[in-house]
Amino acid sequence: MDAKVEVQVIGRDDVRRLLPMGRCLDLMADALASLARGEADNPLRSVMRLPNLGGALGMMPAASTAPPIVGIKVISVFPGNRGTGYESHQGFVLLFEGEHGAPIALVDAAEITAIRTAAVSGVATRLLAREDADDLAILGSGTQARTHLEAMLVARPGIRRVRAWSPTAERLNAFAAAASESHGVSVEPVPSAREAVAGASIVCTVTGSATPILEGGWLSPGSHVNAVGASQPGSMELDVEAVRRSRLFVDRRESALHESGDLLAAIESGVVDRDHIVAEVGEVLTGRMPGRRDASEVTLFESLGLAVEDLAAAREVWQRATEQGFGTSVRLQ
Repeated sequence: MDAKVEVQVIGRDDVRRLLPMGRCLDLMADALASLARGEADNPLRSVMRLPNLGGALGMMPAASTAPPIVGIKVISVFPGNRGTGYESHQGFVLLFEGEHGAPIALVDAAEITAIRTAAVSGVATRLLAREDADDLAILGSGTQARTHLEAMLVARPGIRRVRAWSPTAERLNAFAAAASESHGVSVEPVPSAREAVAGASIVCTVTGSATPILEGGWLSPGSHVNAVGASQPGSMELDVEAVRRSRLFVDRRESALHESGDLLAAIESGVVDRDHIVAEVGEVLTGRMPGRRDASEVTLFESLGLAVEDLAAAREVWQRATEQGFGTSVRLQ
């Protein structure tokens, strides 16, 4: 008799409902610690460029033994979608259970990516930002600006000031108004990135810019930076001085040395070498490496995004959807 195989299809709204930011921070910390302990496999992502279509297709597999789960995120990246009603990142996370390899869930990847990316920055902020960090700058006004504000408020609930900058004034003002209403904190739109960053103790760059928007000379002593947008060679959100003067932490060394536009540009310029990476976040979480050493150093987290993070988030969503009756079940056999 054939075994019954059913796949739970879970859309964006259910992902948002079932994956609160505070819970996702804890999940991401567990996933990164598990990776540091060697309990997960996370190959480099494979990207098929689509120059004639203006986008790319990314494939990100991973497997974990604790818990036993296998999966892959397949996602299209079309930067030109901004302002069209479509997300720039769209796709699915496909999960397989670890005992028989049967598929169990197909989960919207855009919302998983939006939440877990910010949650990983939240984990890094908890570890690396000063305990009294209360002045936040967000450079960007899209989906990741929205979720990073939420994650930063979870990581440092005492934040008292938020400034935001984006190259498009209309989008900036819309983000600031919506974010202020959603989170009960005043988000102040400012006319330049430098004004946003001046005196900030936490800085999040979430633009996907091809040229630097943050200069190292603007950063205050003791600040912490979450750099999210430069996740491929050739893209840059930080100038080489910002990388040079910071103690650099990453989600994974191999990914950073192959994919981090900020780090690769700094290495190519000769101001740092591969050993500039202090540690992976998972190594700090497990106590193998120290995090912040004093109140004056500048810390930098370069986020590349890992499939183990997607799997951990998608598994949580699948479990809660199954328990609470969300999603649509499709029987395959």
